[in-house]
This record gives sequence, C-alpha cells and structure tokens, in this order.
Amino acid sequence: MLAVVLTSGGMDSCVTTAIAARECELALLHVSYGQRTERRELKAFNDIADFYGAKHRMTASIAHLAEIGGSSLTDRRIEVSLANLESKEIPTSYIPFRNAHLLSIAVSWAEVIGANRIYIGAVAEDSSGYPDCRPEYYEAFQRAIDLGTKPETKIEIVTPVIQLRKSEIVKLGVDLGAPLDLSWSCYKREDVACGECDSCALRLRGFRAAGRRDPIPYAIEI
Repeated sequence: MLAVVLTSGGMDSCVTTAIAARECELALLHVSYGQRTERRELKAFNDIADFYGAKHRMTASIAHLAEIGGSSLTDRRIEVSLANLESKEIPTSYIPFRNAHLLSIAVSWAEVIGANRIYIGAVAEDSSGYPDCRPEYYEAFQRAIDLGTKPETKIEIVTPVIQLRKSEIVKLGVDLGAPLDLSWSCYKREDVACGECDSCALRLRGFRAAGRRDPIPYAIEI
C-alpha cells in the first residue's frame, strides 16, 4: 500500500512517518508556506526522508499564506508569543485554515500516484489552540475527499497520533526508532531551538514526562 505522509519535519510528523513506514510504502510530502523556519524545516524533511530511504518525495509551496498573513509564523510584524500551555485561547501561531491547504495538495498527489492513505501528524492536545487539529475536522475532510475525487479513488485520512499526549508520542517514537534528533519543532529559530515558543514548550514537556532527554539543542529550556 502506498501512502502520502505530510512530513513537516516536526516531532509529530516524524513519529507519524515512522508509523506509516511500518505499514506502507512512503510518499513523503513537505509543504512550505512562508514560515519563519522554512529552511530548517525543509532540512528536517529531507533528513527524515533520507533516513527512511523514501523513493517518492515532493516539496510544494503555498507562500500565498504569508501574503494573507494573520499568523506570527508568517508575518514578522506579529511577534511569536511566549509559551503559555495553560491558555485556551487561539495562539498567534495559528495559520488560518492551513491544514486544509496541506490536505488538498496531499489528496491531489495521492490521486495521481495511486496512494490509498494520507497520514498527518495532527494532535488533539493542540486543538485548544488549533481548530484544524480536532478529530471532527478530519472526519469532515474525509467526507470532502470522498465527494471530490473520482468514483474509483479510495483515499483514507489516517491520524495515528491524534489522541496521544506529547509524552506518549515521544515514547512511541523511541520504540519505533524514529529519528527524533533529525526533527525540528521551533517556531522562531533555525540555528538552535528557542525553547520558549509554544511548540518548543510542548515538545520539552513531552520529553520530560516521558523521562527522556530531547536530542536537539535549545537556547533555553523553560
């Protein structure tokens, strides 16, 4: 079975790639959208793709999301907020409707190459801030795929880590031998992870709760 895996280069997508590699032939997809750490995430993607020896890989750009703006990840006039893991507000790092763009590209490629699955490393633990990380969102998008592709096309969205906590994702990644040292999650920096954005804080908390040391370097660890 051939599967398109949305591989951002972050920890969750790295572990999702490891899961998919046990079940399917990989077609790895990376989408840049004008984010601050675009070059570093692309490096992480290529490193992970090389690690798994992925024969099929594609990179795409939806840089128009940076022109649309509205997110601290794509608009440098908006500061990336310091981590507040107790907040239930949508953070400044939310990119309006981003995952719909990512999934649309994945569906188009999957239909052309005959892939049967699309794996995405969405995590519901993030859903208090990101509405497009909720399970019901993917249920709705599955319906759109079923209605919007050829009758003979059968593509299933797979969200294998969506109900896991970050610590469980870390443990699963270690068990699967996922190259977590090659992944990159920071929203702000490309040299060393900042350690103070939401993404860094969630990742660090996950490693601590799992009783593991994060293998990537941090400027600070809050």
